[in-house]
Amino acid sequence: MEDKPVHVTRDGLHNIEEELDGLLRERPEIADRIRAARDFGDITENAEYIEAKNEQGLLEGRILRLEGILRHAVLIDEEPRESGVVALGADVRIRFEDSEEEQVFSIVGPAEADPLQGKISDESPLGMALLSHRAGDEVAFEAPMGSSTLVVVAVS
Repeated sequence: MEDKPVHVTRDGLHNIEEELDGLLRERPEIADRIRAARDFGDITENAEYIEAKNEQGLLEGRILRLEGILRHAVLIDEEPRESGVVALGADVRIRFEDSEEEQVFSIVGPAEADPLQGKISDESPLGMALLSHRAGDEVAFEAPMGSSTLVVVAVS
């Protein structure tokens, strides 16, 4: 992981800390499963052992990732931003050009982006396009599915 800042909200930081706690509590259980599977004998064809080792690898990789995020975390909530301008931490109400329906997104860092929960990364095509715009601005952007245009309805 690079040594660049990882922007997270206070809630996002809390969620990452909770996930890390849970994974650290899971470590001994997986180690016990590996030990028990090893006791069955030949580990080269031992499905339980292979599965537990794979799980351990995934668990350790996720732990390293979360620890890296926490080590470089910068709270979005504590960074000053201009009122009414789309920036990290802003909630943005938008309306796509071909729709009457409005959508609300929070602009967050990539570590906690979850578009299905209305959290988009400032590094995503939509997030990058919205940055620095204000209510009333028309924004065109290029996404993997093609070009789109939207109107910024409100920023808070």
